[in-house]
Amino acid sequence: MPELPEVETVSQGLQKRALGCRILAVEVRHPGVIVGSPEQFAAEVEGRTIVSVQRKGKALALELTSENAPPRYLLVRLGMTGQFTVSARQAPLEPHTHVLLALGEREELRFRDVRRFGRLRSCTPGEVEAVFGRLGPDAQQVTREQFLSAMRARRGAIKSWLMNQQLLAGLGNIYADESLFVAGIHPLAQPGRVSAPKALRLFKAVRKVLEQAVVLQGTSFRDYVDIEGRPGNYEQRLRVYQRTGKPCRRCGRPIRRIVIAGRSSHFCPHCQPRPRHIAKPPGPRL
Repeated sequence: MPELPEVETVSQGLQKRALGCRILAVEVRHPGVIVGSPEQFAAEVEGRTIVSVQRKGKALALELTSENAPPRYLLVRLGMTGQFTVSARQAPLEPHTHVLLALGEREELRFRDVRRFGRLRSCTPGEVEAVFGRLGPDAQQVTREQFLSAMRARRGAIKSWLMNQQLLAGLGNIYADESLFVAGIHPLAQPGRVSAPKALRLFKAVRKVLEQAVVLQGTSFRDYVDIEGRPGNYEQRLRVYQRTGKPCRRCGRPIRRIVIAGRSSHFCPHCQPRPRHIAKPPGPRL
């Protein structure tokens, strides 16, 4: 599932390839990926110019302007398998391509989504503000004070806390696992019981991991590609995520996997020792 680094990579690609482009035509091939009426969506987006790209967490908002109408936004959520790419208009369509946005005579933005959990929505500025307002601070922009304050008194698993989009926007399974490993914190540790030095270490680890992943255009396992259709390059840097049984890159012990709130969590039991107080484990003793 695309997380902050993947969505930020798409955002940067859109800023290079789509800013200043006018959407000449809209074709909705599968109405299920549109929030609201597909006909209204097309009418509100067509003829407008893309003037900015904003991101918060995993959500993208393309600002669209027109001389004769108030500004609107194209809100994009990639979901689990969504792709947003710029392609030549004459290029063959890949299966599961659901929306086409023509950018002039030669190129078009294509939204492709195998599982169809992603969504496109035409929004007013106020609606975008409301969507972004329901999210916690962006994980790439959160301040140290915001991060540490949000951890206080939290008692669930710290892995779940990191992935709660209302508390910290942008992290999913991949980068939560990676950040906890870099910080040396067990995924079942309780945020409110993590020492101040370790909490600060986690804040720095989140920022470091995300920065590195953005530089390498994110992680690709199945569907994610950037705006040019290229996979990310961070997979080779993964320390624990989906490396169950493989040797830890730091100590050589095998990486372990547990399930927390229905999601896989990967960690090194030596580099991320089990604390005295943990969230209630979901299975056998760790």
